Amino acid sequence: MNETETTPPADSADAPAGRVILLTTSHRVAPGLLSWPAWQALHGADEVLCADASHPQLPYLREAGVRVEQAAPGAEELVAACAGGRTVLVVVTAEGDRALTDGLARLAGSGRVAMPDLELLPGSYDLPGARLLDLVQVMDRIRGECPWSSQQTHKGLAKYAIEEAYELVEAIEEGDREELREELGDVLLQVVFHARIAEEDAEAPFSVDDVAGGIVEKLIHRHPHVFGDDSADTPEDVKAHWLRTKAEEKQRTSVTEGIPLGQPGLALAAKLASRARTAGLEVTVPSGEGVGYELLALALRAEAAGVDPEAALRVAARAYRDAVRAAERTGAGPDA
Repeated sequence: MNETETTPPADSADAPAGRVILLTTSHRVAPGLLSWPAWQALHGADEVLCADASHPQLPYLREAGVRVEQAAPGAEELVAACAGGRTVLVVVTAEGDRALTDGLARLAGSGRVAMPDLELLPGSYDLPGARLLDLVQVMDRIRGECPWSSQQTHKGLAKYAIEEAYELVEAIEEGDREELREELGDVLLQVVFHARIAEEDAEAPFSVDDVAGGIVEKLIHRHPHVFGDDSADTPEDVKAHWLRTKAEEKQRTSVTEGIPLGQPGLALAAKLASRARTAGLEVTVPSGEGVGYELLALALRAEAAGVDPEAALRVAARAYRDAVRAAERTGAGPDA
């Protein structure tokens, strides 16, 4: 045998296996806003691959001098591309690349090949509230493509806003955290749905951004002790700030303005009493015959004591509901 025949082949295990970097980015963050470790990895990689030719990050990567090849390698191809100690970075699509990651996991578990170092590198993170962008996007598509949703109007949806608000209150009073989370989502849906419908108004359109912008301005203006030079040491101080700035904004001629008369009677009476008490008004309570005036007196007494009469009645009504169910179980009816 010659020397070539007698020399054993180099042990592949001694060759550097390289490195695979899976770079993830959030589609909810503006493209190009990547972390410094992500930019370092992109510039330092021997090869950068991306399967999605329309990936929103690509124009910014190329503008920064990063050469990106459109390719969708399988697990074995990717491992082979790292041979000789090379670093291959894969820009993962917004939906992820489950097939590739599963393939790499299977290959690593097989023990057949020397695996490169594997690193999952988040290039950008969602900011708080980022999922609201998803909600706006989903609502926009539903409004355009759903036969039912595309025909809805503000008036037609009004009853659902009331229902969802009541369900939210019930979840709060029941103390059910999972139900609370769900009902908050249902209330949020109503806001986004109405804002999406409002975009189509021919005379005075507005969007969910206008809604959010308006409430941001209102909150800042009504919290000068947080965003300005005023001070507030107690909840009462905060309430005084709120009422004063609200009065300046609305320029109302009566403390009763802005109180919706369509709300439940006990809540309406309590709200009127609260406004009058805050304004320091001495009000002669109307008297008359009938249960209405009796309920009014009870509502005013509850408000003066710091009790929400509507909530108190709901607690009592739940107790009554339980009593009804108990009567049903025992068969305590008129024929019992």
